[in-house]
Amino acid sequence: MWQMTERRLTGRSASPGLAAGPVFVIGGPAPHRAPALLDEDGEAALRQAIDAALTDLVALVAKVDEEGADIIGFQIAMLEDEALSEGAFDAIAAGVSPTHAWRSALDAEILDYEHSEDPYFQARGVDLADIRDRVLAHLTGTAGPAHAPAGSILIGEEVAPSLFLSTDWSKGGGVALASGSPSSHVAMLARSRGIPMVTGLGPLGMAEYAILDGETGMVTLDPGPQALAGLAPALAASKQANAHAEELEAKPAFLSDGTRIEVMINIASPADIKGCSPEICDGIGLVRTEFLFEPGHPLPNEESQYAAYMAIAAWASGRPVTFRTLDAGGDKPVLGLTDASESNPFLGLRGLRLSLARPEAFRVQLRALTRAAVHHDIRIMLPMVTVPSEFAEASALLDAVVAGLVREGTACRRPPLGMMVEVPAAALGALRFAADFYSIGSNDLTQYTMAAARDISTVAALHDASNPAVLELMGRTVGAGRVRKVPVSICGDAAADMRLVPQLLGLGLTSLSVPPAFVGRVKAAIESFANV
Repeated sequence: MWQMTERRLTGRSASPGLAAGPVFVIGGPAPHRAPALLDEDGEAALRQAIDAALTDLVALVAKVDEEGADIIGFQIAMLEDEALSEGAFDAIAAGVSPTHAWRSALDAEILDYEHSEDPYFQARGVDLADIRDRVLAHLTGTAGPAHAPAGSILIGEEVAPSLFLSTDWSKGGGVALASGSPSSHVAMLARSRGIPMVTGLGPLGMAEYAILDGETGMVTLDPGPQALAGLAPALAASKQANAHAEELEAKPAFLSDGTRIEVMINIASPADIKGCSPEICDGIGLVRTEFLFEPGHPLPNEESQYAAYMAIAAWASGRPVTFRTLDAGGDKPVLGLTDASESNPFLGLRGLRLSLARPEAFRVQLRALTRAAVHHDIRIMLPMVTVPSEFAEASALLDAVVAGLVREGTACRRPPLGMMVEVPAAALGALRFAADFYSIGSNDLTQYTMAAARDISTVAALHDASNPAVLELMGRTVGAGRVRKVPVSICGDAAADMRLVPQLLGLGLTSLSVPPAFVGRVKAAIESFANV
């Protein structure tokens, strides 16, 4: 037995809210069952296991809501794609056992996704792991994991979408993960269902009870008497705050002097706005277009990009939509574009630098965006801009693309061209850029200013957007916007940090772009600031 001592861990909020309950450890020992497959033919055994896993997933689809069905449908589509299992069957043909062949092939795919710098692609690795383990369970005759009792706090390294969907959340509960991503399918499910979730906590160890605060990212394991005494009033206050935030969602936000504060949303893929009303926001402040450039897949063509941009912009119903051009490079590989041999990928050929070095792919994206801009209020935003010459080169390329489309007789419009301010050099020299707007990317701006990555637990405390140096750079950007009379917004995680909202407003920011689930809470924070 271990001695229960209160421990407090801080991670990243993936879904807001407060929850408390007994701990359920994800990935505990699984019970065994009689092997379902006795065929000595390795290829046949794997095919039967894949078919059995597909049967499981189809059955699960019938039990979940539309959003859950879409996510399980994503897994079904991946499992039905023969390219996923091709490597395993090749290994079996070479004499490798089906279990080892399948695990090795899927582990390699998962590694590709997990090594992506983009949170969207990192998060898809969990879906592949879910598929891997489900097929392995049928190959080895191992039953799936036990279901968590209602009201539990699930803790572990990761949580599979199928486990989340099969959990009874009617009595509350939450999710606390050692790693994980706020962009994962499970995080999307948690936000849509109001289930508090925290990721990136680091080693969790053992515990019997937990209090999870999805607002601050803090998880208290085996809380002591003082923490438990404050739990009931905290839960009551959280319930009241949630109700008030829900009331504010579809209302405009104002400061006490009547200044309108735009509250826009960030999306990493079309799934983020499925089931969400555009009435809650003033537009989309950031569309991460990386969802179109999946690792290991061919580059998307102009028509597929055009269709995706049109669909997202149509959802906004006349509100402005800002598309960030491909932010690839570093350890976010894109087949046919990136170079895996860089010694320091975070300081290498990434973002706009990569797009300018690979102008053929950049032109395709700009063509699709300028065509879509004929029909919708679209804006283009460039990532990882460092020096004015980069912006000028991109602007000239956009002009050339528009001119080419006009010569072809293709309808197009040159949208406003802005830039992410996420490099200290860009923040310090913002006045020198001929951008139509600035958007502060607080995640990378903090990372590069503090020389600390947010996903490395040993330096996570340094990755703090409230540090005076980071706030000063944000203030410089706001000041540049005032001088040049162009809009300035913030679209990084700091915009959804309720503790930081007053400081951001104090800097003069009047446009905040946040995940859809945080809109009501951010409006409540603006209201509180206005009433001080």
